[in-house]
Amino acid sequence: MTATVLRPARARRRRGVSGGSRFYRVFRVFALVSLVVVLLFPIFWMVLASLKLGRDIFNPAHTFVFEVTWENYGTVFGAQAFLPFFVNSVIVGVVSTVLSLAIGIPAAYAMSRFAMPRSSSLVLLARIIPSISLIIPWYFIFARMNLVGGYAPLVLSHMFPAVPLIVWILMSFFEGVPVELEEAGQVDGLTPIGAFLRLTLPASAPGIATAGLLAFIFSWNNFLFSLILSGHNTKTLPVAIMNFIGYASVDWGGLMAATTTVTVPIIVIAVFAQRYVVSGFTAGAIKG
Repeated sequence: MTATVLRPARARRRRGVSGGSRFYRVFRVFALVSLVVVLLFPIFWMVLASLKLGRDIFNPAHTFVFEVTWENYGTVFGAQAFLPFFVNSVIVGVVSTVLSLAIGIPAAYAMSRFAMPRSSSLVLLARIIPSISLIIPWYFIFARMNLVGGYAPLVLSHMFPAVPLIVWILMSFFEGVPVELEEAGQVDGLTPIGAFLRLTLPASAPGIATAGLLAFIFSWNNFLFSLILSGHNTKTLPVAIMNFIGYASVDWGGLMAATTTVTVPIIVIAVFAQRYVVSGFTAGAIKG
């Protein structure tokens, strides 16, 4: 009699748990799909708009069915000559990222190993200073040095937010590398610098990759510094997009094609480097 009573009760509990799990799975899938649609639809619409004629871009009837044209990309790489701007963005992004890593890696290592709370606070302060407050003094300094319009002010200005970002990301990684590892290397004959280069840096490779990728993305997307400090021959892609916005009209087709040209390389890099970025953030969170 007791077994007969308990068996239906257990079955009801299992059905309740199963029903709750099924509801949770459905809700999770719905939430993830909704989030992906909200995030990716503007990019999807931008790519479609770059392949449309001007009259079809804001026509609801031609949202998904339209006459495909490559005229907008012809304008981007032909009349607007976007290739030099693309090269400028690559040069500024790569150089500023490499120099920022060269400064940020030793700084982060020193702050993590020798407990420098004041220095780390100053680095954080430099990270949160509004960029617009630096434009006027930077322009004045670079103008007095006859550097405005060249690559140097662009690289230096892009390094200002990149170095604090790199330092704060890498500090947690260096703190997670045991000091005993370096001491063991020194016992085997390595110098302190040799132990840092041969042992600590390889152990922190995910963090370095993450910091470098984020610094490059910030440089690639930077608009304000490039707008004020660049010249005719050193314009980067975010500034060159302004060429499609006139006083009386906007070339929406060309603007969408230019924006796609700026966005797609970063998306491709992020997709291929996603594994390293996720592992870098996860390792940094665990080690910190």
